[in-house]
Amino acid sequence: MKFNYLIPIVLGIFFSFFMTEQLLAEENKEGIEVGNKAPDFEIETLNGEKVSLSDYKGKPVMLNFWATWCPPCQVEMPDMQKFHEKHEVVVLAVNLLDTEMKRDHVQKFVDEFGMTFTIGLDGDGAVSSKYRINPIPTTYMIDSKGIIRHKSLGAMPYETMVEHLNKMD
Repeated sequence: MKFNYLIPIVLGIFFSFFMTEQLLAEENKEGIEVGNKAPDFEIETLNGEKVSLSDYKGKPVMLNFWATWCPPCQVEMPDMQKFHEKHEVVVLAVNLLDTEMKRDHVQKFVDEFGMTFTIGLDGDGAVSSKYRINPIPTTYMIDSKGIIRHKSLGAMPYETMVEHLNKMD
C-alpha cells in the first residue's frame, strides 16, 4: 500500500518515453510528407556535376521541381532567385528534363531568369517519380537534419518562402 502512489508516476514516465520514441521514429521515416525524412537522390546538374540531396545535410534546403514550359514556374523563379540571394539556404531546382522539348531550353531559361542556384536535371524522371511530383511546381522546405518541414503545390511567393525558412531549425 505504501508504494501505490508510484504506479501512476512510473506509468506516466513510461508513456512519455514511449510517445517521444514514436515521434522520433516518425521523423526518421523516409517519405514525401511533412515530418518525414526527405528521400535522398543523386542528380546531374546543368553544369555536369553530380549532387545528392544528402550533400546538403546540415543546411536548410529548398527543393523545387519545375519545367521551362510551366507558367507558374516562370512566375516563381524571380522569387526563388531573390530568396537564394538574401537567405542562408540551399536552393536546388530540379528540372523535369524528360518533359522538355530540348535540353537547350533549360540553359536558355536559366540565363533569361538569371538563376544562380543549383539546377538539377531529372533526365529519366526517376527523382520526380520518387517524390511523386504532380503538379509542378512542387516545393519542399527541408531542415538541416533532412526533415521535410513544408510542402507546397504550385508557385510559392517570396514571403511564403521566408516564412517557412524561419519556421525551420
